[in-house]
This record gives sequence, C-alpha cells and structure tokens, in this order.
Amino acid sequence: LDDVQLMRNPEFSISFTSEEIAQENWNSTWEQHFEPIEVSDKCAVRATFHEPFNVPYEIVIEPKMSFGTGHHETTFMMLQFLLDSDLSGQTVLDMGCGTAVLAILAEKKGAAKVDAIDIDTWCVENSEENSNRNGCLNIRVTLGDASKLTSEEKYHTIIANINRNILLNDMPVYARSLKPGGTLLLSGFYQEDLPVIKRSCNKEGLRYVEHKERNNWVAVKFVN
Repeated sequence: LDDVQLMRNPEFSISFTSEEIAQENWNSTWEQHFEPIEVSDKCAVRATFHEPFNVPYEIVIEPKMSFGTGHHETTFMMLQFLLDSDLSGQTVLDMGCGTAVLAILAEKKGAAKVDAIDIDTWCVENSEENSNRNGCLNIRVTLGDASKLTSEEKYHTIIANINRNILLNDMPVYARSLKPGGTLLLSGFYQEDLPVIKRSCNKEGLRYVEHKERNNWVAVKFVN
C-alpha cells in the first residue's frame, strides 16, 4: 500500500510530528560521558583527555563508532582473562576487534604478533588508530570475518568477543586455527548460552577450563 491508501484505511489512522534538531558537537558529548575504567588494579582504559593511571598496563583509546571501551561486561571480563595470561612471545588472534583494546593489551602483555579482524570498516580504521596511539608495532588489522583465517595460520591464543550465533558458526575455524595446547577465550553471550557453547567446543576437541560471569554476561576459557 502507498501512503495515501494507508492514510485512508478505515481500520487505523496515522499521524506524525517532525522536529528540527540543532547541530551538536558529538565529540564533545562523547567526551562528557566516557569515563575511564580500571580492571583488577592492573589495567586502565582511558581516553587522551583523562589523567594517566598508575597501573602496569594503560590503554589509551578513542572509540568513535566502535565497540570495546572496556565498559561492557564482556570486554571487561576478556581484559581480566588476558591479564591472567602469559602471552610472552605468543601469536594472538582478536576476532571482532572493535577498538582493538584486547589486541593492544595482548601486545602489552608480550605477544609477538597479533592479528585483529573485524567486519566493520569503522572498527578497522579505529583499531589501526588506537594501535598506533599506544605504540603497538605487532598488531595487524584486517577487514573481514573468520573466512580470512587460513589453514596454515595457527595461534597460541584466540580471542573472540562477538555473539552466540557467530561463535557457534565459526567454532570449527577457531579450533582449526589453534596451536596444540592453545587457548580460546570467548565472550558475547549470556549465562544460559554457556551449555551450548561448551557442547560446540567439546565437539571440536576443546576442553573447558573456567568461566567468568558479570551481570549475566559470560566469558569462558577453553584449551586445545
């Protein structure tokens, strides 16, 4: 139906209002609402306009249009997992990298090579900017999804903070891309999704180690 027919339909009526919105400095608005976070007294995530933190690992980002400031429960828990991990000399994959905050911490924790992948061009651009901002030299950012992973490339640690359905779909690729004894860190789903995530990982020969929960969101660790 076109608009005229809809307006004349005796079953219902349609009304609308319009309002002109004044221009706003969105960067200024973002700055007013973005607060720094501190994780486990070891890591801080802040913007350039915040005062520095006295912690072993400080990450300075400008999230723009990307997800991953550390405020969301899933990112926070993944940061906790990385802080508890020995990544010295490792190769790391950050799937769905967003702002690259996890990739940045991985390099700061000693990773020798970090591949960061995201399907969103904004995220890729922002990840590159944030990596440079933090002086990271070992992060390679790529536009794409799990199809970018080749059978030859293997990682000591894979980080995937995405969502339940994508994780389940890509689990065979993650398992194939892990080195023997490698670690898979997953998040982006709820507590009630954990059983199906465990079954999917077990099917691929991955062993459950532990999980964290924060406001019903879950992050979980598996090993190969």
